[in-house]
Amino acid sequence: MTPTSSLGRLLLWLAAGVFLVLQFKLWFGEGGIVDVHRIKQSVAVQQAENLILRQRNAVLEAEVNDLKNGQAAIEERARLDLGMIKDDETFYLVTGKALAGSITADNATPKPATPAHVSGQKALATKAVVTPPSDLKPVTVAPLTPSSPIPSGQP
Repeated sequence: MTPTSSLGRLLLWLAAGVFLVLQFKLWFGEGGIVDVHRIKQSVAVQQAENLILRQRNAVLEAEVNDLKNGQAAIEERARLDLGMIKDDETFYLVTGKALAGSITADNATPKPATPAHVSGQKALATKAVVTPPSDLKPVTVAPLTPSSPIPSGQP
């Protein structure tokens, strides 16, 4: 065995070891291929979330502009959320057992029927025509005045 051949083999093994260490850092080290792939995935997830939030912000911005500029939106919010009525309107609240054949009569838990009638304006509640059975007693309903509070629940 010659000294040059053993030196050549040693340099070859040393070069192979350096090559393996560099390959390991390339694949698994900080900023390596695996790390870059993981970061790209997290960026894609964040971009999808940002798109959803941008859409939600656009809807909220449109609602804010409508509330700032439109009186109809303010009136609708006041009617629905606060139960407000105008001075020349009459509000009727009918409570009691559900009528047979109505939507709520088929449910397991009975819910009170609360149709709303507003004279002089379009009613915001939907109206359904139901023929009451003959065994029901009439319910007395008194109109509420604008200064009286609207009841929030059942007695």
